[in-house]
Amino acid sequence: MQTFGKILSGGDLRSIGKSNEAVQQIKDQKSFDKLFNCIYHKDRLVVMRAADAIEKITSEHPEFLFKHKKKLLELCLSAENKELKWHLALLLPRIEINLTELRKTVNILKKWALDKEESRIVRVNSVQGLYEISHGHEILRKEFETVTDELRKENIPSVNARIKKLKL
Repeated sequence: MQTFGKILSGGDLRSIGKSNEAVQQIKDQKSFDKLFNCIYHKDRLVVMRAADAIEKITSEHPEFLFKHKKKLLELCLSAENKELKWHLALLLPRIEINLTELRKTVNILKKWALDKEESRIVRVNSVQGLYEISHGHEILRKEFETVTDELRKENIPSVNARIKKLKL
């Protein structure tokens, strides 16, 4: 059996490569943990594809992320590559967090959403992540509304389309 690093390597950043093949190999927490370790790989391409696979898997099995909560939150503070950030923004709402972690998570997502230097995908996914987190915490609704009001003023089609979709 090939390692996840080998499966996820090759090609360029415009392709998910064989990330779906990696998804198919995840049968339990142990195999997921091996995939999760690829998020620290030296190759940016492997990191991006691992994050893509992790996102796909945890949409059905968010419990696989629970033991990686601390690592995920730390990654958000150190992530530089936009491809990792856009996946992290969608993973954050899938972890169980306490109130202190909730505040840190919301601040990270707000920062990414409002940062004009961030890629539009990072910004859109951060809005999505904020929405999902605020959906479960009534006290954050107003904060979400404030962020989206500010973003609308920038008139970015992709961001405005996501905001409109979330508010329907």
